[in-house]
Parts: sequence; structure tokens; C-alpha cells
Amino acid sequence: MPEQSHPEIRESVRRLCAEFPGSYWQALDRDRIYPTEFVRTLTEAGFLSVLVPEGFGGAGLGLSAATAILEEIHRSGCNGGACHAQMYTMGTILKHGSAEQKARYLPGIASGDLRLQAFGVTEPTSGTDTTRIKTFARRDGDDYVVSGQKIWISRAEHSDLMVLLVRTTPRDQVAKSSDGMSVLLVDMRDAVGNGLTIRPVRTMLNHATTELFFDDLRVPAANLIGEEGKGFKYILDGMNAERILIASECIGDGRFFIDRASAYAAEREVFGRPIGENQGIQFPIARAYVQLSAAAAVVDQAAAMFEAGEPCGTEANMAKMLASEASWYAADMCVQTHGGFGFAEEYDIERKFRETRLYQVAPISTNLILSHVATHVLKLPKSF
Repeated sequence: MPEQSHPEIRESVRRLCAEFPGSYWQALDRDRIYPTEFVRTLTEAGFLSVLVPEGFGGAGLGLSAATAILEEIHRSGCNGGACHAQMYTMGTILKHGSAEQKARYLPGIASGDLRLQAFGVTEPTSGTDTTRIKTFARRDGDDYVVSGQKIWISRAEHSDLMVLLVRTTPRDQVAKSSDGMSVLLVDMRDAVGNGLTIRPVRTMLNHATTELFFDDLRVPAANLIGEEGKGFKYILDGMNAERILIASECIGDGRFFIDRASAYAAEREVFGRPIGENQGIQFPIARAYVQLSAAAAVVDQAAAMFEAGEPCGTEANMAKMLASEASWYAADMCVQTHGGFGFAEEYDIERKFRETRLYQVAPISTNLILSHVATHVLKLPKSF
């Protein structure tokens, strides 16, 4: 692989991940258990607070440092999906919160005493059409009263705080469909049982995702982030960071699959010779490497643009699409290279195969990315 950024950080992450081998993840995967020990170790090492400014107790590094961390976590066979939102969800407070909100929450987020890992946007009836969310927050004195429903809200059971997107003005009463939405910071510790119900959703991978039900949940008006009605714009920044960081996880997954496939093909003998001598085996591995290298370059470009404060919505989307497709190709190639052993739990291939498949769908589907490029870059007419 080409020379990579932040070599010291990468080496430190690799050493930490070596303490959490495949057997650790296999045991959790069987019963869909949250990797508490892994998350605690990452937190104590300071890897989840790299994007928090030094003045609030973090490392104050750029997005490229965070991409290096998540890439190495995934290349090591671990899964950063359990806690990656702790890195970037706080960006909504950092960029758009008041001075009092930053001082109140960011130091605890940096230390890990406060977990802000839940990002409440998607709803059952709206999907990725965010402007059609129905969860509504009605102002009542010093509170907002929230009613509605969210789905695919990961880590809600393992978060103290949640960034929640709601409507504060009905869609049919605003000039632009993206107006009239607001962002609230919900204290999950007070909310559960007092208007918030969390229902776990079992999926094909261990991702701790949930469905949320809001029944007249009271949230202090002081927990409004930024201005009422401007929330859609606030979450877009967070979405760009999320897509770039998840793209880096896909790069890590792809390198995991290529590493494993190359090693196995070199040592596995069938018909009296290593299977890696056969072009039918080695060419797919080489293609996976080529595709992943190209995707990694786009991820690096998107991260650099984000760090520089440049508009990078298109680049973030392209990075996520290219990286997720490259990792999925590598995953399929790795299973094929291993044959029957690729389906065996002890090899970790099938677990990582399931994990990386998610990123074709989340945090945004490939079709929505293609639509963005078609309409925003190529200036083609919108299809919806």
C-alpha cells in the first residue's frame, strides 16, 4: 500500500486492536452484545476525542486523523461502528451550539464521561427524504414537547445524549421544504421512561440499532441547538463528516479482506500448488487492491477538503460510494478465495462480510449518491 498519513496514530491503533482478536468479536456477535470493553479502551486511549478542540479536552486534530483511526480499527478486524459517532456527532454542538452548550457538554464528551453517540434523523415513513420527517416538537413554555417516531437509530441504548432532528413548523407552512426543522439535544438518561421508549431492532450484524418512540417527551428549550427552523443545514455538516469517516472504515475493511485473501492464497495448496498461482484467484485479489487504492485516494481528498473548510458534499458522497463498493467487492472476493472456510465463523471473514455490506445502504444509499452527482454536478433534472 502507498505511504499513509498519521503513521504513529495507526501503529498505536493496531497495538490496541491486537488486544481484541477475532474470538472477542465472535462471542459478541453470537448474542448481539455491545463491545463495551473495546469502546472503553478506545475512549481511555483518547482515540474518540481527536476531533474535539484542545480547549475542551480533546486532541484538536483534523478529520484525516479520525479517518486513520477508523481505517486501522477495521483493517485489524475490529468494528468502529459501535462508537464512531462519538467522534463526529459532537460537531453539531461544536459548530452551531451556544458557548454555554459547548462548555457544558464538550469536555464530558471528550473525556468519555458523556456519550453522544445517537443521531436521530431517519423515520419509518420518510427514509432518506429527510424533509418529510413527521416527528414534531411543539413549544410549551420553557420546553419543547416531542411526539413521533425514529428508526435505525444506532447506539441509542449506549448513549447519554442524542442529537435529534424534529419539525418545529409543519412542512406545508414553510417556503422551502428544508425549512422549519430544528435540532434538539436530548438527555437520554432523563428521557427514557418519561416520554421516550427504545426498542432494539435485531439485524444481520451486531450494530446495536433501535427504533425510538416519542410520546410527549419534554425537552428543555435551552437544549435547542442554533436557531429554530434552521436545523436541516446544521445536520448536513455532520453528514459530510459521517460519510467520509464511514468511507475510511470501508477502506479498512477492504484492506482486511485483501490481507486475508493474499495470505490464504499464498499458503493454501490444492492440486499440489498454492492457489494464488492461479490467475483466477490472483486477478480478483489484484483488482480489489486497485479499486481500493483508487477509493482511498478519493477519501483522502474529501477529508482534506473538509479539514480546509471547503464545500465537500459531492466529494464526501463519492468517497462513501467508491469505498463501500470497493470493500464489498473485496469482501466477496475474500469469501470466494477461502471457499468453504470463508463461511466458517472462526475465520472472521463471514462476520466482516456482513458488516461491510451495511455501507451500501447506510448512512445513505448508493442511488441517492448517484442522484446527488447527477443533479448537483452534471445539472441533470431531478427525478423526484
